Amino acid sequence: MGVGSQISESEYLHTAYQPDCEYADGAIIERNVGTQDHSRLQAALTAYLFNRRKRWDIHVYPEQRVRVGPRRYLIPDLCVVTGERPAEQVLTSPPLIWIEILSPEDRTIRINQKVREVLDFGVPYVWVIDPQTLESELHTMSGGRTLEDGVLRIEGTGIEVPLGLLEED
Repeated sequence: MGVGSQISESEYLHTAYQPDCEYADGAIIERNVGTQDHSRLQAALTAYLFNRRKRWDIHVYPEQRVRVGPRRYLIPDLCVVTGERPAEQVLTSPPLIWIEILSPEDRTIRINQKVREVLDFGVPYVWVIDPQTLESELHTMSGGRTLEDGVLRIEGTGIEVPLGLLEED
């Protein structure tokens, strides 16, 4: 993960990066993406959730910039917003679900810091998935737990995402 030179928030917001980068207090932060396992799982999750968007009253956004604080922008691999479609191009309110798909270069301490920051921002559910094994953890303000059956279930909604069955749809 590289950190580049200092730029303004406005410059960050008006620049396209490939892949998109995160931003913290003037620094551009590269994200670990690009492996086939990561890409395939991201596509499968996006399709699964998108195909159920009307039933669950959700909007699905892959790699959506989210302003989590002053001069601080993070990018989930995928996020899910409930209710009305947001009018803003860069989200400033917490989505319902923030999904991080691990890459081989990801380090536990960095992922844990990001999960904590996203939860502190107000995201109720952060789902971290290993694309090679499909092992996953669901994090909430009350703690994290491994999803033993590989199924994400969001209490009080119809949202249910069975990782092992994604590619069968």
